[in-house]
Amino acid sequence: MRAARDLGERALRAIFEPAMAWLTKRRVHPNAISTLGFVITCSSGYFFHQHHVSTAGFLVLLGGVFDLFDGTVARRTGLASSFGAFYDSTLDRLSEIVVYLGLLSLYNDYRLELGDVGMIYWIVLALAGSLMISYTRARAEALGIACYVGLMQRPERVILIGFAALIFGETPMFGHQGLVLRVVIIVLAILTNLTAFQRIWWVYRNTRPDGEPPPSRTEN
Repeated sequence: MRAARDLGERALRAIFEPAMAWLTKRRVHPNAISTLGFVITCSSGYFFHQHHVSTAGFLVLLGGVFDLFDGTVARRTGLASSFGAFYDSTLDRLSEIVVYLGLLSLYNDYRLELGDVGMIYWIVLALAGSLMISYTRARAEALGIACYVGLMQRPERVILIGFAALIFGETPMFGHQGLVLRVVIIVLAILTNLTAFQRIWWVYRNTRPDGEPPPSRTEN
């Protein structure tokens, strides 16, 4: 899975190389790129709320493209910084929360069938799992452990939600409105939490190989 993900990322970088070269030549600050990507992704939440699902999906994917730009431009221009990395990661988490809030609004609509109430719980689970994936990685890195294991990392989440919303939207299928997007959300709810637990197990194996005592706890 990691190899396929790396191959896909290299393909995307090749496609968008002219845009990254243009941004690098003009020394556009990577924090500005991160901010623009954040605004674009957040706007998708509004379009989910308005039931313009295909538009929202396009904006999710477009915002995801900016994740390719900011880091590359930062390295090429020499403008990379610790704050920039922190800022980009923080905006990623905030924008993801906004996307899920938009999805909550999409299904929390009195005009829709009562069964959509169940989707709210799936969305909350997907949001919780997504945030836990990021949290476990951050805590692992604080311990000096690179933790990239797991199936449902951010690029996979962006692609699944973005394409499901863009291509299928709320199109009825097998008697259910927006069936593909519903299935994607349920899959995300399951796999994001499994990925978080997988990372917990990974860190456990890499911090206590010989059964040494765990590190002292700190309040967060």
